[in-house]
Amino acid sequence: MTLYTLLRSLAATLPALLLSACVSVVSIESSESTKGEAAGAAKTSGAGMPAAPAYPSTYQPLPGGTFLIRNATLLIGNGERMDGGDLLVRDGLIAAVGRGLEAPEEAEVIDAAGRWVTPGIIDVHSHLGVYPSPGVQPHADGNEMTDPVTADVWAEHSIWPQDPQFTRALAGGVTTLQILPGSANLVGGRGVVVKNIPNRTMQAMKFPDAPHALKMACGENPKRVYGKGKKKAPMTRMGNVAGYRKAWIKAVEYRRKWQEYERKRAAGDSRAKRPKRDLEMETLVAALEGRVKVHMHCYRADEMAVIIDLSREFGYQVAAFHHAVEAYKIADLLAENGICAAMWADWWGFKIEAYDTVRENVAMVDKAGGCAIVHSDSPVGIQHLPQEAAKVMTASTRKGYRVDRAHAMRWLTLNPARALGIDDRTGTLEAGKMADVVLWDGDPFSVYTHVERVWIDGALAWDRADPRYRPQTDFELGLGPVEEARP
Repeated sequence: MTLYTLLRSLAATLPALLLSACVSVVSIESSESTKGEAAGAAKTSGAGMPAAPAYPSTYQPLPGGTFLIRNATLLIGNGERMDGGDLLVRDGLIAAVGRGLEAPEEAEVIDAAGRWVTPGIIDVHSHLGVYPSPGVQPHADGNEMTDPVTADVWAEHSIWPQDPQFTRALAGGVTTLQILPGSANLVGGRGVVVKNIPNRTMQAMKFPDAPHALKMACGENPKRVYGKGKKKAPMTRMGNVAGYRKAWIKAVEYRRKWQEYERKRAAGDSRAKRPKRDLEMETLVAALEGRVKVHMHCYRADEMAVIIDLSREFGYQVAAFHHAVEAYKIADLLAENGICAAMWADWWGFKIEAYDTVRENVAMVDKAGGCAIVHSDSPVGIQHLPQEAAKVMTASTRKGYRVDRAHAMRWLTLNPARALGIDDRTGTLEAGKMADVVLWDGDPFSVYTHVERVWIDGALAWDRADPRYRPQTDFELGLGPVEEARP
């Protein structure tokens, strides 16, 4: 019997959380909160959307304690650095940051002299769980390639929580990630933000109250998937744009119908006919109204500029362009419009639209006052995102623009949190925020540095020195003996 099977049999009697001593870290979903959400599901809030979210988060923080990290090099995440700094965590939150903090009586004290502390790393572009390992066809659940517009699908309904790649990312200091559908379609569906805690269900991993994403794509991918051989639109870039416009026009009309219905009901017209719900349109309307954030796969500068014009035509906001290898060409335009660019350090040239990049891309967007992000889009890259950022720092220094470590940390924590709409709760080491914290044995931007410990909401989630806190998924059970805890 696996741990997950055991927990299912105990869930009815155990009130809150369980922590495996040797194998997995698991939280029990809150049935009361789920009942509360279901009770309100009959109500609507604009365009037929349920007032209570469907598939609500049941995430519960793991049990944690009070601890004080002393004498560390703190990279706050907002551009500040504190040498010889202290960090106090209590009740799952950062309680204080400073020097010479007094340890509460119940606190564990960790001497971090010579070591570094950062916020948990946040990856805004991941396909973990929807393209899990092993990478076999039955696991390929990230692209619904049946129509150019599939706004009705949600990535979270493809997530396999047992994907071993989650724990590898955790070992790289990643505490939060956005899991997106792929880029085959003009509109690929909803993405979801998760806390990187192994669990039984996707709902128990969902970041509470984080906005959904709307994954969209421009350029080669949609026109290649549908145009070549299939003779189905889109076949060209102008076909791409026409496809977006048609979808947004439908969404505007769908919203108008619901607004008219609600107006009539408010005026006491009991004969008003309720419009039929449409899952695609619900998502698009939510994006128009800013309740779902638009994240768009786009490489070329000219296409990003067209999408900005498109967003003005229909009145929505692009949260971030992803990959964006030519973002440096329109860095000022991105900054003016408050759009983040989530970029690789040095991936380029693997197709024509990815040909014209520079290694300083991230830094040039940053220098123009924009929201620059280093992302992975890779189960390998997600394991060493600070080292990816270091590539950009090195390239920029050679060109005369030096980016220090404290500033570059923004690319990995605060800016991604901003793009996801969760920067009020995570992304920096500031009092009152979630205690998503990483302890490194040296400079996190060095290839020689390891993650020592990771805390999520103040609970120890990963420990390099203690196998009890190196979680395995059920899928990995039986592949080898679990190490004994070190003395």
